Amino acid sequence: MTVADSHRAVEAVWRIESARVIAGLARMVHDIGLAEELAQDALVAALEEWPRRGVPDNPGAWLMLTAKHRAIDQFRRRDTYERKLQEVGRDLELRQDAAADDLDDALDDPIGDDLLRLIFTICHPVLPAEGRLALALRLLGGLTTEEIARAFLVPEPTVGQRIFRAKRTLADKRVRIELPPPAELPARLASVLEIIYLIFNEGYAATSGDDWARPSLCQEAMRLGRILAGLMPDEPEVHGLLALMEIQASRIPARTARDGSPVLLLDQDRSRWDRLLVRRGLAALGRAEELGTLGPYGLQAAIAACHARALTAEATDWERMAALYRLLAHVAPSPVVELNRAVAVGMAHGPARGLEIADALRDERALRGYPLLPAVRGDLLARLGRDEEAAAEFARAAELTRNERERALFHARATALLPQDAPRA
Repeated sequence: MTVADSHRAVEAVWRIESARVIAGLARMVHDIGLAEELAQDALVAALEEWPRRGVPDNPGAWLMLTAKHRAIDQFRRRDTYERKLQEVGRDLELRQDAAADDLDDALDDPIGDDLLRLIFTICHPVLPAEGRLALALRLLGGLTTEEIARAFLVPEPTVGQRIFRAKRTLADKRVRIELPPPAELPARLASVLEIIYLIFNEGYAATSGDDWARPSLCQEAMRLGRILAGLMPDEPEVHGLLALMEIQASRIPARTARDGSPVLLLDQDRSRWDRLLVRRGLAALGRAEELGTLGPYGLQAAIAACHARALTAEATDWERMAALYRLLAHVAPSPVVELNRAVAVGMAHGPARGLEIADALRDERALRGYPLLPAVRGDLLARLGRDEEAAAEFARAAELTRNERERALFHARATALLPQDAPRA
């Protein structure tokens, strides 16, 4: 394996394992900032050692053990070493064999998941909402500060400051990495659900990079959702979110062609959809409906179910979907919901009606850098036969996206709409 191949392997492993490593370390050292530093140290060690020794059989465990050894070394050098040992509740031996045993102990979590502990900790009320989301996307979603800034449409330094202040606040307030008491769980639930869904969305449609999706993040988000459903079985929105994620994830096998290029929803081979995930998602949606009125996640799951229940694209109940989007826009209004409603209305009542809704969003500040606004307008304009305008919209969408697969898709759609002798977008 070449050095370049080894570095690519390290990067791939890091994208998959970093959140778990940081979460496990945070539970051990009770300091999110220190946990991130130790994990980064382990990453540097991997970049140095794996090209020489090869990728280990269990790279995630290698990263965790290496980071843990770094923690032991730091504790050794500090006057507070004994106090730290008492705080983490460990008698850490300074021999390698004993350290490996301690790793197993550190990962022994009564609720079965360090990541969920970390999410609830990040959602502590001492942090403002924007700080929670930025920190969660950085640590758990693996996004860079630049990617988070684009997602929230704010300057990159602002995101950096939010992350820094969030970590410092948790440290200054001595917030422990633990689940809150049962009585406090509901107060943090909305933020926890939002973070889990943000992680899922980054997996379902990657913000940037060469891949259309990152399925491992979707799997992680669904796993967290299932644990949360067991922890809080009577909360309808927990089941609503789980339903939404499972129904959407069922399409992942059909969302890309063999060469990795995107396949749009209406063009997908529905026989490739994961029917087990569809059944599980519909069952979770049914549970949410039994528990009470559907909230924002439950309504989005009901919308996704319109696709899941249709054996062909033509059989989709677009009128029901448009009605559900109208209800969602009332319950949880946002420009993105309105843009999605434009698509559903355009399918149910014609592209002209959908374009009216999309056009009304052109001055929305929150959508100025959002590539799907021109993409939706491009699709509606193309269906109206306004090919030149549609091509310009798809070219604009290609300029805005940071995902290479999505950019290629938008360029292809723009090119297909231009006359053969016209300059290409």
